[in-house]
Amino acid sequence: MANVEIQKNQTELSFVILAGGKSRRMGVDKCLLSFLGKPLIERIIDIVDPISNELFIVANDAKLNYLNLRIVNDNIAGLGALGGLYTALLEAKNEFVSVVGCDLPFISKDIILEAYRIIQRTQADVVIPKTSQGYFEPLHAIYRRDTCKEAILTVISKGERRLISWFSAVKVVEMDNVLCESLDPEGIAFLNINTQADYNFAEEIANKKLNKTAP
Repeated sequence: MANVEIQKNQTELSFVILAGGKSRRMGVDKCLLSFLGKPLIERIIDIVDPISNELFIVANDAKLNYLNLRIVNDNIAGLGALGGLYTALLEAKNEFVSVVGCDLPFISKDIILEAYRIIQRTQADVVIPKTSQGYFEPLHAIYRRDTCKEAILTVISKGERRLISWFSAVKVVEMDNVLCESLDPEGIAFLNINTQADYNFAEEIANKKLNKTAP
Protein backbone atom coordinates (compact mmCIF):
# COMPACT_ATOMS: atom_id res chain seq x y z
CA MET A 1 0.00 0.00 0.00
CA ALA A 2 1.38 3.37 -1.01
CA ASN A 3 2.08 5.70 1.87
CA VAL A 4 1.23 9.19 0.66
CA GLU A 5 2.16 11.75 3.29
CA ILE A 6 -0.46 14.35 4.07
CA GLN A 7 0.76 17.64 5.46
CA LYS A 8 -1.14 19.75 7.98
CA ASN A 9 -2.22 22.37 5.45
CA GLN A 10 -3.81 19.63 3.35
CA THR A 11 -6.10 18.26 6.07
CA GLU A 12 -9.24 19.35 7.85
CA LEU A 13 -8.25 17.26 10.81
CA SER A 14 -8.18 18.28 14.46
CA PHE A 15 -5.90 16.33 16.79
CA VAL A 16 -6.72 16.35 20.48
CA ILE A 17 -4.40 14.89 23.11
CA LEU A 18 -6.08 13.54 26.25
CA ALA A 19 -3.86 14.32 29.23
CA GLY A 20 -6.27 14.37 32.14
CA GLY A 21 -5.75 10.85 33.48
CA LYS A 22 -4.77 10.15 37.09
CA SER A 23 -1.86 7.79 36.23
CA ARG A 24 -2.72 5.72 39.30
CA ARG A 25 -1.00 2.53 38.16
CA MET A 26 2.11 4.37 37.01
CA GLY A 27 2.46 6.40 40.21
CA VAL A 28 3.74 9.47 38.34
CA ASP A 29 2.23 11.77 35.75
CA LYS A 30 2.53 9.82 32.51
CA CYS A 31 2.33 12.75 30.14
CA LEU A 32 5.44 14.33 31.67
CA LEU A 33 7.33 11.05 32.01
CA SER A 34 10.74 11.28 30.35
CA PHE A 35 10.85 9.04 27.28
CA LEU A 36 14.13 8.98 25.37
CA GLY A 37 15.05 12.21 27.09
CA LYS A 38 11.89 14.27 26.59
CA PRO A 39 8.42 14.36 28.17
CA LEU A 40 6.17 11.73 26.64
CA ILE A 41 3.56 14.27 25.62
CA GLU A 42 6.17 16.15 23.59
CA ARG A 43 6.89 12.94 21.69
CA ILE A 44 3.17 12.66 20.91
CA ILE A 45 3.07 16.27 19.72
CA ASP A 46 6.08 15.67 17.46
CA ILE A 47 4.28 12.75 15.81
CA VAL A 48 0.86 14.31 15.19
CA ASP A 49 1.60 18.01 14.71
CA PRO A 50 2.86 17.64 11.10
CA ILE A 51 -0.49 16.18 9.99
CA SER A 52 -2.85 18.27 12.12
CA ASN A 53 -4.78 21.31 11.00
CA GLU A 54 -5.56 22.01 14.66
CA LEU A 55 -3.91 20.63 17.79
CA PHE A 56 -4.96 21.11 21.39
CA ILE A 57 -4.96 19.30 24.72
CA VAL A 58 -7.71 18.26 27.12
CA ALA A 59 -6.31 18.51 30.65
CA ASN A 60 -7.58 19.70 34.01
CA ASP A 61 -4.63 21.64 35.41
CA ALA A 62 -1.94 24.06 34.34
CA LYS A 63 0.98 21.60 34.21
CA LEU A 64 1.17 21.74 30.42
CA ASN A 65 0.95 25.48 29.88
CA TYR A 66 4.64 25.51 28.93
CA LEU A 67 3.80 23.77 25.65
CA ASN A 68 2.10 26.92 24.30
CA LEU A 69 -0.84 24.94 22.97
CA ARG A 70 -4.52 25.54 23.68
CA ILE A 71 -5.55 23.60 26.76
CA VAL A 72 -9.21 23.02 27.61
CA ASN A 73 -10.79 21.51 30.70
CA ASP A 74 -13.26 18.62 30.57
CA ASN A 75 -16.68 20.00 29.75
CA ILE A 76 -18.24 17.34 31.98
CA ALA A 77 -15.89 16.31 34.77
CA GLY A 78 -15.52 12.81 36.18
CA LEU A 79 -16.26 10.80 33.04
CA GLY A 80 -12.72 9.73 32.21
CA ALA A 81 -11.84 9.14 28.57
CA LEU A 82 -15.47 9.41 27.43
CA GLY A 83 -15.68 12.91 28.90
CA GLY A 84 -12.38 13.78 27.27
CA LEU A 85 -13.63 12.59 23.89
CA TYR A 86 -16.85 14.60 24.25
CA THR A 87 -14.87 17.71 25.17
CA ALA A 88 -12.56 17.19 22.20
CA LEU A 89 -15.49 17.02 19.80
CA LEU A 90 -17.17 20.00 21.42
CA GLU A 91 -14.05 22.17 21.14
CA ALA A 92 -12.67 21.08 17.74
CA LYS A 93 -13.05 23.46 14.82
CA ASN A 94 -12.82 20.79 12.10
CA GLU A 95 -15.42 18.28 10.99
CA PHE A 96 -13.01 15.38 11.48
CA VAL A 97 -11.29 14.77 14.81
CA SER A 98 -8.66 12.32 16.03
CA VAL A 99 -8.32 11.90 19.78
CA VAL A 100 -5.03 10.42 20.97
CA GLY A 101 -3.67 9.47 24.38
CA CYS A 102 -0.58 10.95 25.97
CA ASP A 103 0.61 7.44 26.88
CA LEU A 104 0.94 5.99 23.37
CA PRO A 105 4.61 6.42 22.40
CA PHE A 106 4.26 4.73 19.01
CA ILE A 107 1.14 6.41 17.66
CA SER A 108 0.85 5.52 13.97
CA LYS A 109 0.42 8.41 11.56
CA ASP A 110 -0.15 5.87 8.80
CA ILE A 111 -3.13 4.26 10.55
CA ILE A 112 -4.68 7.62 11.44
CA LEU A 113 -4.21 9.02 7.94
CA GLU A 114 -5.74 5.91 6.37
CA ALA A 115 -8.72 6.29 8.73
CA TYR A 116 -8.96 9.93 7.61
CA ARG A 117 -8.99 8.91 3.95
CA ILE A 118 -11.71 6.33 4.61
CA ILE A 119 -14.00 8.71 6.47
CA GLN A 120 -13.63 11.30 3.72
CA ARG A 121 -14.81 8.91 1.02
CA THR A 122 -17.59 7.22 3.01
CA GLN A 123 -20.62 8.25 5.02
CA ALA A 124 -19.05 6.89 8.20
CA ASP A 125 -19.25 8.74 11.50
CA VAL A 126 -16.37 6.75 13.01
CA VAL A 127 -13.48 4.94 11.34
CA ILE A 128 -11.66 2.84 13.89
CA PRO A 129 -9.00 0.09 13.98
CA LYS A 130 -10.01 -3.29 15.35
CA THR A 131 -7.40 -5.79 16.48
CA SER A 132 -7.29 -9.49 15.73
CA GLN A 133 -8.41 -10.02 19.35
CA GLY A 134 -11.59 -8.06 18.60
CA TYR A 135 -10.70 -4.87 20.47
CA PHE A 136 -11.45 -1.41 19.15
CA GLU A 137 -8.67 1.19 19.32
CA PRO A 138 -10.56 4.47 19.88
CA LEU A 139 -7.35 6.48 20.29
CA HIS A 140 -6.37 5.80 16.68
CA ALA A 141 -9.81 6.54 15.23
CA ILE A 142 -11.30 9.40 13.24
CA TYR A 143 -14.61 10.88 14.41
CA ARG A 144 -17.16 12.99 12.54
CA ARG A 145 -17.56 15.82 15.02
CA ASP A 146 -21.23 16.81 15.12
CA THR A 147 -22.84 13.38 14.77
CA CYS A 148 -20.54 11.80 17.33
CA LYS A 149 -20.81 14.49 20.00
CA GLU A 150 -24.60 14.26 19.95
CA ALA A 151 -24.50 10.48 20.28
CA ILE A 152 -22.01 10.71 23.16
CA LEU A 153 -24.09 13.31 25.00
CA THR A 154 -27.09 10.98 24.77
CA VAL A 155 -25.28 8.06 26.44
CA ILE A 156 -23.72 10.35 29.03
CA SER A 157 -27.22 11.47 30.02
CA LYS A 158 -28.05 7.80 30.61
CA GLY A 159 -25.07 7.30 32.92
CA GLU A 160 -22.78 5.49 30.48
CA ARG A 161 -19.00 5.84 30.83
CA ARG A 162 -17.63 3.24 28.42
CA LEU A 163 -15.68 4.87 25.62
CA ILE A 164 -17.51 3.03 22.84
CA SER A 165 -20.94 2.80 24.48
CA TRP A 166 -22.50 5.07 21.83
CA PHE A 167 -21.30 3.25 18.71
CA SER A 168 -24.70 1.64 18.07
CA ALA A 169 -26.15 5.11 17.38
CA VAL A 170 -23.73 6.01 14.57
CA LYS A 171 -22.22 4.47 11.44
CA VAL A 172 -18.93 2.79 12.29
CA VAL A 173 -16.43 1.53 9.72
CA GLU A 174 -13.84 -0.88 11.10
CA MET A 175 -10.24 -1.07 9.92
CA ASP A 176 -9.48 -4.77 10.26
CA ASN A 177 -6.28 -6.19 11.68
CA VAL A 178 -4.92 -7.08 8.23
CA LEU A 179 -5.07 -3.44 7.14
CA CYS A 180 -3.67 -2.21 10.44
CA GLU A 181 -0.81 -4.70 10.35
CA SER A 182 0.10 -3.56 6.83
CA LEU A 183 0.36 0.00 8.15
CA ASP A 184 2.02 -0.97 11.46
CA PRO A 185 4.14 -4.03 10.62
CA GLU A 186 5.98 -3.91 13.95
CA GLY A 187 2.67 -4.17 15.82
CA ILE A 188 3.50 -1.41 18.31
CA ALA A 189 1.05 1.39 17.46
CA PHE A 190 -1.45 0.48 20.18
CA LEU A 191 1.10 -0.14 22.92
CA ASN A 192 0.29 2.14 25.85
CA ILE A 193 2.10 2.86 29.09
CA ASN A 194 0.22 2.12 32.29
CA THR A 195 2.89 0.63 34.53
CA GLN A 196 6.64 0.84 35.08
CA ALA A 197 6.99 -2.49 33.24
CA ASP A 198 5.11 -1.04 30.25
CA TYR A 199 7.41 1.98 30.30
CA ASN A 200 10.56 -0.15 30.41
CA PHE A 201 9.31 -2.33 27.55
CA ALA A 202 8.35 0.66 25.37
CA GLU A 203 11.63 2.45 25.91
CA GLU A 204 13.53 -0.74 25.09
CA ILE A 205 11.66 -0.93 21.77
CA ALA A 206 12.33 2.75 21.07
CA ASN A 207 16.03 2.37 21.79
CA LYS A 208 16.28 -0.62 19.46
CA LYS A 209 14.59 1.40 16.72
CA LEU A 210 17.05 4.25 17.28
CA ASN A 211 20.01 1.88 17.10
CA LYS A 212 18.74 0.46 13.81
CA THR A 213 18.56 3.90 12.22
CA ALA A 214 21.85 5.19 13.65
CA PRO A 215 24.55 5.78 10.99
